[in-house]
Amino acid sequence: MASMKGKATSFFTSTHLPAPCGIVLAGGDGKRLQPFIDRLGGGGLPKQYMNFIGTRSMLEHTFQRAETLISPDHLFTVVNQDHLRFPDVKRQLSSRPHGNVVVQPENKETGPGLLLPLIHLYKRYPDSTVVVFPSDHFIEDARLFMVHVELAFLAVERDPSGLILLGMEPSGAEPEYGYILPGRRVESLHPSGVCEVSKFIEKPERPSANALILKGGLWNTMVMVFKAEMLLDLVRRAAPTLSRFFDRISRAVGTDAETDVAEEAYRQMEPVNFSQGLLEPLSLQRPSPLLVLPVRGVHWSDWGSERRIMSALQKTRHVGQLNVTAHSSD
Repeated sequence: MASMKGKATSFFTSTHLPAPCGIVLAGGDGKRLQPFIDRLGGGGLPKQYMNFIGTRSMLEHTFQRAETLISPDHLFTVVNQDHLRFPDVKRQLSSRPHGNVVVQPENKETGPGLLLPLIHLYKRYPDSTVVVFPSDHFIEDARLFMVHVELAFLAVERDPSGLILLGMEPSGAEPEYGYILPGRRVESLHPSGVCEVSKFIEKPERPSANALILKGGLWNTMVMVFKAEMLLDLVRRAAPTLSRFFDRISRAVGTDAETDVAEEAYRQMEPVNFSQGLLEPLSLQRPSPLLVLPVRGVHWSDWGSERRIMSALQKTRHVGQLNVTAHSSD
């Protein structure tokens, strides 16, 4: 572990690479988890702003992890307009750099939720390599996890044509997760461990999930690394209708018309799930730009349900620390 960290950091600091940029996805509503949050005293607060254990919310933990690699000035966050009615949300976002919190008019799923902050980031840092972090993940060994993020960043710098997803080694058959079946190792990125993506499988039945794990299938964390310009070009080709909406918004960014143009575009566009609407079609291309970096030795969980939260806390022996008044952070 220590030697792995040393190697990644040494390469990162000894070569004059551009500063990495990041996007934290906090635009979800987490409606499925609301009954659980209400029982904890969250008062309707979306899950990413909750501090289930300890004194930080899931969003604040995500910022903390991301900022071990990315400076705050290069880290963007997307939230929904209606999230700002909560005092806790305003407080958690109050220390973010000016212009780095991007507010979307409404939640239109993860496709628009990623593209809106990406066009803002691209305006400011057009040559950037970007890391995307969902804000509802529980990660026990954050240091080792971020070593893998850094390795993916270095790999994209070596081969800017790829989009690298972090694939977590499963601890069991979880039918509510997306799976990635790795293909061949990418020899040009040796010794990073990056592989081609053979197949995406979204939320398989438990027997299918077990079969995938036996074949080396990985959980799709949706943590991904790519060149900003490359992804925008992929979206133009794979989802031209969606791309046109964001081209229109991009032209208005920084002008007096920005809010009106974004609101009109969001009223007209259909929701698009980034994984199903963009990644799965891209995985069928040959050659596909999608790659995966397997992550092992990290306890990771997507906290999308009460069952997964309680399971993760039991496995990590934190269940007794669950906050009853989880919405009030220090």
